[in-house]
Amino acid sequence: MKNLPLLVHDWDNAILHIDADAFFATCEQATNPSLKGKPVVVGRERGIVTAASYEAKSRGIRRGMRLSEVKKLCPDAVLITSDYEKYSLFSFRLMEILRRFSPLVEPYSIDEAFVDLTGLRRPFHASYHELGLKIKSTITNELGISVSVGISLTKTLAKVASRHQKPDGLTVIPGREIHHYLSRLPVGEVWGIGPNTAAWCAKLGIYTALDLARKPADFIQRYFSKPFYEIWQELNGTIVYPVKPEPKTTYLSISKARTFPATCDRLTVLAHLSTNLEDACFKARRYQLAPQRLILFLRTQEFKECAVELKLTTPSAYPPLLTPFFEQGFNQLFQNGVWYRQTGVILTHLVPVNRVQPSLFDDPIRLEKIARLYQAVDRLKVREGVTVLTDGLAPGTTASSQDRLSIPVLKIRV
Repeated sequence: MKNLPLLVHDWDNAILHIDADAFFATCEQATNPSLKGKPVVVGRERGIVTAASYEAKSRGIRRGMRLSEVKKLCPDAVLITSDYEKYSLFSFRLMEILRRFSPLVEPYSIDEAFVDLTGLRRPFHASYHELGLKIKSTITNELGISVSVGISLTKTLAKVASRHQKPDGLTVIPGREIHHYLSRLPVGEVWGIGPNTAAWCAKLGIYTALDLARKPADFIQRYFSKPFYEIWQELNGTIVYPVKPEPKTTYLSISKARTFPATCDRLTVLAHLSTNLEDACFKARRYQLAPQRLILFLRTQEFKECAVELKLTTPSAYPPLLTPFFEQGFNQLFQNGVWYRQTGVILTHLVPVNRVQPSLFDDPIRLEKIARLYQAVDRLKVREGVTVLTDGLAPGTTASSQDRLSIPVLKIRV
């Protein structure tokens, strides 16, 4: 039974999953060749490891580890401040390369994407394996980073394939070979199955992904909820989650957070929180949304978190109109003498701007002036970048920005 294939055909569909290897650390190595081959650790500004190169991982360094532990474990580790603008640029270029091969590309995160390759063998005169190799080599040649690639019939199986050989691997799983890969995969490592579900599976005698896939449909429907039935279908080669190239346009909430060297200075903490508010509001305005509630949170050096939720009188994504609530919330949260390392803002209960009705106490002329001002601000940010204009409270140019400008960068066409 274990050796019987789940499917008797190979390619009804072909979905590629691409996962950049140690993305942040690899981007740093790509833009600064002197870092290649060295244990690179990103996250200096947070005091913990955000990302580690494979050289660092081989020395026992893991994500979330304190930098003090890193220094003991790997004294020659190169500690680098995170540069999210750089990583976003690499991500943008990565997605552009994928779109040269297929119009159906779904960015899944900054360093992951799904691509629908179905039917592309003939136009490219190549097998799916050859297409995967071509995509991998194009990315490596143009961006200087390595990626792991998996190709199979569904998104779930493509994720299984991309994780099979990391880093810098390519695994292709046709329909008749699915059972070979699932038989060696613990069920808890399947995309979408967490520790609790894995524990439930064990009670039902399901230990591997193949055990789950071989169960009959009525068994799955009796003991599992709909999302896990969908995973079961995907493991059996039936597409439930198609590749969706459309960018996300709806949000239940929008959040922005920032980590910085710990400080007890009131103005510095306020400045970071103000930047969070401006960034979150900018994103809300891009999608024509306005929050009805505002959540502010601060995280201390000891990782303790405090937060406050504020109900707005009128939904708005213009920071000047949120200032009274913002100041009220910050005064409730901030405590003198406490060291803070992270701030954050969450805009919730979002509603379309065209449904917002001003209250009787709002000044319509002032509202009109603010709206026109932010239309100009937003156009400038879209054209020149989000940091071209900032709130007067926002922190100034950081050392990391200055450092970044001095790094010899790879030629990347945008």
